Amino acid sequence: MTRTLPPPTQHLLDEARDVRTRAYAPYSNFQVGAALRTQEGHVFVGCNVENVAYPEGTCAEAGAIAAMAAAGARRIAEVAVIADSPSPVPPCGGCRQKLAEFADPETPVTLATVSGETLHTTVGDLLPGAFGAAHMDKA
Repeated sequence: MTRTLPPPTQHLLDEARDVRTRAYAPYSNFQVGAALRTQEGHVFVGCNVENVAYPEGTCAEAGAIAAMAAAGARRIAEVAVIADSPSPVPPCGGCRQKLAEFADPETPVTLATVSGETLHTTVGDLLPGAFGAAHMDKA
């Protein structure tokens, strides 16, 4: 299903597609790119970085969030993730939790394949029972 996306979403997908080509995935050959836009309109990107000790790798979404945090931003307004897969791939559980930490449940998420298939969802739909600061009495 291909459709015309609004300019901000298309821009994020283009950024995610571009950074995906720089992923370091020599073991799985599964390259992922992520881009996020902050509430201020700044865009941050990340790609997956594998390690021979698989659990020590870094997801694309985590990389984009780390870049955002390093720049001093704290709130995500929109997310795009792209992978070379037969259907759109949702973020792993850890990245869903990270996204929930920095975004509202209504924050739009576009998941895409390099062939152009897209799935539009929200952070809240990805992680409906998110654990947050309120659970730690730190709200």
